[in-house]
Amino acid sequence: MGSPFHLLVLLCSFALCAYAGVRLLDGDWLMITVWFVGAALIHDLVLLPLYAAADRALITVTAGRTAWVNHVRVPAALSGLLLLVWFPLISGRVSERYAAVTALSADGFAARWLLITAALFGGSAVLFAMRAGRRRPAPDD
Repeated sequence: MGSPFHLLVLLCSFALCAYAGVRLLDGDWLMITVWFVGAALIHDLVLLPLYAAADRALITVTAGRTAWVNHVRVPAALSGLLLLVWFPLISGRVSERYAAVTALSADGFAARWLLITAALFGGSAVLFAMRAGRRRPAPDD
């Protein structure tokens, strides 16, 4: 069983979520609800099968060497998450309202995302090389 402190923290988190939901749905609640339902359906019916198939193909190509596979999975997942969150800015599909509200330009997000993706895969490759070099036995003289 949980402690009273755990229950209090859980109740506070529910209260915070309820407050955020009320504030979020204060505007155009119908379109926000449609967006959430659509996002859940697109994830479950389109994206999940796609990245599950990509993961199965990666395992098949690498013959199940999980050490190598995980060094591709992690940067790909992080890069995909960044793309999902920042897609309107990366694709350039933002309205003039973005610049008016934030006083920032939407230019350069695609280049930054590509640089971050390259850094993630590069760092993962360096880490894999370091681990693979450490596992190799020293040659006997």
